[in-house]
Amino acid sequence: MPDKPPSLREQLEDKNRIIVLPGVFDALSARIAEQVGFEAMFQTGYGSAAALLGMPDFGFLNAGETVDNARRIIRAVSVPVMVDADTGYGNPLNVWRLVRDLESLGAAGIFLEDQVWPKRCGHMIGKDVIPKDDYLPKLKAAVEARKSKEFIIVARTDARAPLGLDEAILRAKAYRKAGADVIFVEAPRTVAELKKVADEVDAPLVANMIEDGVTPTMPARELLKLGYRVAVFPLSGLYSATYAMREVFTELKKTGETKKTRRMMVTFKDFNEFVDLQKYMDLEKRYR
Repeated sequence: MPDKPPSLREQLEDKNRIIVLPGVFDALSARIAEQVGFEAMFQTGYGSAAALLGMPDFGFLNAGETVDNARRIIRAVSVPVMVDADTGYGNPLNVWRLVRDLESLGAAGIFLEDQVWPKRCGHMIGKDVIPKDDYLPKLKAAVEARKSKEFIIVARTDARAPLGLDEAILRAKAYRKAGADVIFVEAPRTVAELKKVADEVDAPLVANMIEDGVTPTMPARELLKLGYRVAVFPLSGLYSATYAMREVFTELKKTGETKKTRRMMVTFKDFNEFVDLQKYMDLEKRYR
């Protein structure tokens, strides 16, 4: 049997490496991430809203949809899956239940943010945050709800945009003190701001790398040098899949064929191998 992949807690303990989390939004994208070698991944709320609803990350996704998507993704792979839990979809009791549900499915942990609900993508304008003292009970509920410390709680603050970087750093420190395993200050605007967060917050830190977002995108190795332990690339897969599909469909609509865009596709044979068709054909024979 293959070795069991390291838990996210074990990966975090290695201070000489940075964990790169690709954003996945369904079972197929998760399988692709695992196949190319990622040892953990991130179920993106932005991507889930797009894939499940065809809608923006603007507070439309609900707890049931997040949990159902997590169930499918977690079953499809053998590596740790972190789940974007948005604001927890309610009060501390809702957060408590959400953690219990996700941990029971096998999730490796959650990202829990302090935005006002309905929330929006952290790189969109118009964000606001709840008072720190309203978030802390939700964070406490998350920490107390988990049955194992292997389940990682990432506390995210979106205070940079509405209240400034200093307030975001104050919140980050408070969230760490309250029991968060990892801290995520969303949407610093410059490399200097990323460095200031790393210099002032004594905790494992997340950097969010959204192409064309408000935070400068940097290679993971450079983020590690700044002091970050986790680099999330939540939308790279979603954006590339959207681009390729749009190109192929456009060509099909224009010409009635896909010959010119075949380079953007895997083959019929390769895809069937990817989804383990032969395994299930062999299994089918056992029941004849």
